[in-house]
Amino acid sequence: MSETPLPEPPLAETPTPEKPLLEATDVTGGYVAAVDILHGVSMHVHEGEIVTMIGPNGAGKSTFLKFVVGLMRPRQGTIRFDGDDIVGMPPHMLAQRGIGYVPQTDNVFPSLTVRENLEMGGYRLDRAARDERIDSLVERFPALATRAGTRAGSLSGGQRQLLALGRALMVEPRLLCLDEPTAGLAPLAVVSTFQAIEQIQASGVAVFMVEQNARMALGMSDRAYVLDTGRNAHQGAGPALLDDPRVTELYLGGAAAAPPRA
Repeated sequence: MSETPLPEPPLAETPTPEKPLLEATDVTGGYVAAVDILHGVSMHVHEGEIVTMIGPNGAGKSTFLKFVVGLMRPRQGTIRFDGDDIVGMPPHMLAQRGIGYVPQTDNVFPSLTVRENLEMGGYRLDRAARDERIDSLVERFPALATRAGTRAGSLSGGQRQLLALGRALMVEPRLLCLDEPTAGLAPLAVVSTFQAIEQIQASGVAVFMVEQNARMALGMSDRAYVLDTGRNAHQGAGPALLDDPRVTELYLGGAAAAPPRA
């Protein structure tokens, strides 16, 4: 008597790639309609990643960031956050959706104290939630703990940058966008700022930054994009780009090893 054949096992499903948290495709545009600064730039950021965009001055890095955070609108292309088209949404709506932004300049209120700046960052929260969030951030950034009553305008550059990061984190964003976070800082403040960014990533917040300090930024980035004349020139894992001769010769001034993660 012949045996009944066993049924074939079901085919294993191919895993679906995780959808990016932020995805920009073929972004084109500039400050005036007749002159495009960006020409079809594409990039993406996944949950919990640090992604950096570098390139020479005038490459269009900060312009691209302004498109992402709603300060400008691209002429063509799409920008999606958590699957939704966000092109044309104003900054306050993007903040409500979970996109935080720290500009390069004017990122704190100099006449307000450290605590008042943090309160402004969480003005939508009720008093109890705001106080709890401030306590958490001051614990995360000890340099601010003893300066709560100090006016922001009297802080050092590094302390102001930590305050700007803390203010942006008050509403617990899913993605934090940073424009040149170490510009103009002293070397020790550069290190402390990058350490703070890594702490932010470790808490589960994705980070997308435009940065001129390319060596350190690439060394801590999951992925990076190099822009040149408004176009994607190179992309890859951050440390790998540090070892790419095309990138080191054109944008980093010669070969260098990636610095260790803090």
